[in-house]
Amino acid sequence: MRTDVDPLVAATGLVASGLFSTYVLYEGPDAWSVAGGVVAEVVLKPETVRCTKDGTTVERPWHGDPFAPVREFLDGLELADWRAYGWSAFELAYAVAGRPVENDVLLHLVVPRTEIRLSQGQALVRGLDPQEMTLVEKTLAGLEAEPDARDRPVGTDIEVGAAAYRASVATVVDRIRAGELQKAVVSRIVPVTSDIDFPASYLVGRRANTPARSYLLNMGDLQALGFSPETVVEVEPDRTVASQPLAGTRALTGDAEEDRRRREHLLADPKELHEHAISVKVAVDELAGPCRPETVVVQEYMVIKERGSVQHLASKVVGRMPQDASPWDAFAAVFPAVTASGVPKHAAYDAISDCEPRERGLYAGTVMTVAQDGSMDAALALRSVFRRNGETWLQAGAGVVEHSVPERELEETREKLRCVADRLVARAAESGAVAPDTEPEKRLYV
Repeated sequence: MRTDVDPLVAATGLVASGLFSTYVLYEGPDAWSVAGGVVAEVVLKPETVRCTKDGTTVERPWHGDPFAPVREFLDGLELADWRAYGWSAFELAYAVAGRPVENDVLLHLVVPRTEIRLSQGQALVRGLDPQEMTLVEKTLAGLEAEPDARDRPVGTDIEVGAAAYRASVATVVDRIRAGELQKAVVSRIVPVTSDIDFPASYLVGRRANTPARSYLLNMGDLQALGFSPETVVEVEPDRTVASQPLAGTRALTGDAEEDRRRREHLLADPKELHEHAISVKVAVDELAGPCRPETVVVQEYMVIKERGSVQHLASKVVGRMPQDASPWDAFAAVFPAVTASGVPKHAAYDAISDCEPRERGLYAGTVMTVAQDGSMDAALALRSVFRRNGETWLQAGAGVVEHSVPERELEETREKLRCVADRLVARAAESGAVAPDTEPEKRLYV
């Protein structure tokens, strides 16, 4: 159907309407998608996998490769042209490595009951429930201009945990100098005490950010929105694979001359150049596994990408897998992103576990889509706000290398936190926004 509404406003309006209790809004490279409801679902836990289709749910243990039961489930779907949406926890990598994992959920994917693809002037609606599709079309037709949420700002203290973070950076630098590893990305958590309007915050935040991907989701007991600075992996149906490592950061001030000066300083900073170079090398080495080695090239190297309130050094590594390869082969090779973990990764896991107070969950994991045609798009889950079990928080980290200075790494986390913290919108006092419905969802499968 034709629509005159901005696709960002349309996607956010659909989510805020309350049509779906489970949803994923995902901004891809050329369109926004809204996945609503559940027709099939797979939830990977540390010891079991829970699969739902045909209205039946089965939970069974898994052993060995955690991706195997996910692939088996998706490959067995009989839906035509299915596309799954969902997220993976950072600690999925721990399960791959055989490390102890405390998370309840490592990966959660749904094939939606209704899927809406929104581009400029066009909305494509497909689904299994004609009545729900009609409601979607009526909702799109009735959407108004972008709502004004400027009168509901949220104050967030991004200095929480500053002293402890400086100490963590110093500890990791000592470990690097002792030869244990080359780099670790250590993060800190900032609590958000206000009741956040997630759709409104996403809309306001997306207007102020320039992400590679963005997302807004409500799945199980997890809510999240974010403005991802990079993709972990992109797989095309022809098995072309791309990964986009970003490492090296300076703030954007809005003053063109000052931003140019900071950009030049970033491009000349030995610490930032070293951090970026080792991240690109790891990306090349990892893609050489699932791809034909002779096809792996660095397509872009150390260009500047502006991402909201910051600018980064960015590169792009591409390769081509054999035609019989699975997108999960590429995902397994590069996950978690080296730019959110470290070098070498297993040693970085030790540093992260020792320095951070709890499991990361979605932070530094991915929000992703995977489709029957062999394509996959997985965004690195950074610059986000999370809500789970009644707690709302922000989280940001910095890459620590031998020449890191604790105060500078702390400042980098501040720069990244501001991408989201300054754009949060409180829920209206009168609860004007429609809460997700609590009625049981229809489980249709054909």
